[in-house]
Amino acid sequence: MSVDKTKKGLSPTTLILIGTVGGIVFGSFAGPFAANLKFIGDIFIRLIQMSVVLLVMTSITTAVGKMDIGAGKMGFHTFKWIICFTVVSAFLGLALGTIIRPGDGITVADSSDIKAPAAQGSLQETLLGFVPVNVIASMSAGTMIPCILFSIFFGVSMGAYIRVSGKKVILEVMEGINGIIMNIIKIVMNMAPVGIFCLLANVSGAVGFKVVIPMGKFLGALLIGDLIQFLIYGPMVGALCKVNPFKMPEKFAKMSIMALTTTSSAICLPTKMEDSVTKFGVSRRVADFTGPITMSMNSNGAVQCYVLAILFISQATGVTLGPYQLAMAILLSILMCMGTIVVPGGMVVTYTFLASSLGLPLESIAILIGIDWFSGMFRTIMNVDVDVLIAMMVSDKMGELDRDVYNGAKIVEYVQG
Repeated sequence: MSVDKTKKGLSPTTLILIGTVGGIVFGSFAGPFAANLKFIGDIFIRLIQMSVVLLVMTSITTAVGKMDIGAGKMGFHTFKWIICFTVVSAFLGLALGTIIRPGDGITVADSSDIKAPAAQGSLQETLLGFVPVNVIASMSAGTMIPCILFSIFFGVSMGAYIRVSGKKVILEVMEGINGIIMNIIKIVMNMAPVGIFCLLANVSGAVGFKVVIPMGKFLGALLIGDLIQFLIYGPMVGALCKVNPFKMPEKFAKMSIMALTTTSSAICLPTKMEDSVTKFGVSRRVADFTGPITMSMNSNGAVQCYVLAILFISQATGVTLGPYQLAMAILLSILMCMGTIVVPGGMVVTYTFLASSLGLPLESIAILIGIDWFSGMFRTIMNVDVDVLIAMMVSDKMGELDRDVYNGAKIVEYVQG
């Protein structure tokens, strides 16, 4: 008896979309009865929460431990522009979230059940609180900044130890733990469609089909943010590199379509690196250096989404964020995008991390997860296209930007010189 191995089930993304639509429809018709399903969604969120601290700490430790500090001039210019773009995008997300207020219009948690954020002390006390007295206690309490700080020190010290002793056993242990935690999250993500169905059924049972309005506003804010960034970054890079920015849209077309359809910067990497050389005039040496680094570290599209998500959660749950919380929102979002925190299993882990770190309720996370495939389109297209802009500016600084290639006067192939 033969078995047809070519038969494939529905993809996880498709199942999550089905869970999203099904939860909204079921809750809208079931009304208050749908609240009985909320505990199943809460179990799903808790299963994610239990792994977040270890995932973040092992990801940071291994990334920092393997980091090559001696990147030289090319590395300096690459990281400089990565940081600049990321910070600008974070503040743009803050501005859009404040103006558009995508979380308004629904209430996904009873304000009487939400604890007010703890009052913050002076700047000195705040900075002192970042330094853990006992990292185990910080891990237990889920206070992420002290855990991140310890992980950075641990990673730097581990890297120095490896360079001196040549022993990589600790690095291998950390990578192993990180891999195990990732597998745990992959297992938990198998119940994501059910968890999202139950969470959204509870929300839509209370507010009805109105739940789709904040979804649309959130995606609209991301689209507007992308357009603003393109309008700013394109002419800026054109002026700095002394090229015509109006030629960029056509050159970006292939990789942009791939980014929109795959929502994966990793899948777009080969196309991005080839087009950087053959269409934008970036040297092969610079493309080979900046391509992988920007894929993992330059996530300006993602940081805009993260900050918007934090504001969405606060608005949808009736929690007002003060200046301190907003500053922390930007800092944490940037840290999540700098390549040291590699989060598998979709944005549910990221949203859970951000909300937990800021003391925000988790009830509205299901709404964001339900539209994550669509928001992933807007995140990825910005990440990928800005990667190329960074490569252009680095290549220009290194004196290796071929403007004849950019202008179409010369044809080159993506081959090793």
